[in-house]
Amino acid sequence: MIDLSTLSPAEITVMGSVFCVLLSMHFTMQLVSQHLFYWKKPNEQRAILIIVLMAPVYAINSFVGLLDAKGSKPFFMFLDAVKECYEALVIAKFLALMYSYVNISMSARIIPDEFKGREIHHSFPMTLFVPRTTHLDYLTLKQLKQWTWQFCIIRPVCSILMITLQILGIYPVWLSWIFTAILNVSVSLALYSLVKFYHVFAKELEPHKPLTKFMCVKGIVFFCFWQGIVLKILVGLGLIKSHHFWLEVDQLEEALQNVLVCLEMIVFSIIQQYAFHVAPYSGETEAKMRFNKRD
Repeated sequence: MIDLSTLSPAEITVMGSVFCVLLSMHFTMQLVSQHLFYWKKPNEQRAILIIVLMAPVYAINSFVGLLDAKGSKPFFMFLDAVKECYEALVIAKFLALMYSYVNISMSARIIPDEFKGREIHHSFPMTLFVPRTTHLDYLTLKQLKQWTWQFCIIRPVCSILMITLQILGIYPVWLSWIFTAILNVSVSLALYSLVKFYHVFAKELEPHKPLTKFMCVKGIVFFCFWQGIVLKILVGLGLIKSHHFWLEVDQLEEALQNVLVCLEMIVFSIIQQYAFHVAPYSGETEAKMRFNKRD
């Protein structure tokens, strides 16, 4: 047994984070192995595997950052870039999963007749750029897809620029806030398009519990993002201070963010067990439906 009284707070924090990462990996790998065992619909399940791996990717990424709490700014920005570029991939794969559920192929340029003409209602500030009400056709569906995919391009480009400028020493605070604003608008537009897609195909998507799945993706993305913003504000207000001569306040902020993410990914990996359950592919769902019909 380990005597915790002999360990420093930093060592206890690292050990606790290791435990959190291992728990997150356990729950995720359990779900991944179930899908691999019941590999019935590759297009759907491939997207699901990429989505559920988001929790351990975030946890491992944060743990690496925690191990080198005194890392340089470019190092932390690289870790953030890895995490957020994977986030962009997850959002794209989530949209692909929704398309698969409603059985629409954009490459075929054909929208089934029962979907054509459905109304899409936009809200402010999107009404500044598009009509308040549009009707579903190939072009409007393509527009929703583009709104999602723009984040998959903007995120990596911004990451490369931010890291390069930081290395060159020309990355002032005001520029970092501009990048933050751009990325916030970009990810908000991507998630907005997913919400609109759900509203249009709510009836067809209902059996697949899309809201639970969406909240898993949105929860990880927004929770981590706004948590980081709150920590930055607290540091800026002087409410978070470093009492360690070897740790700068910015590094302490990163360490706090990493510890919190490691903890939170356990929760999300558990929620994913329900949201992306293997039942629809194992035959369990069909068996329950047949049993209910007999009753």
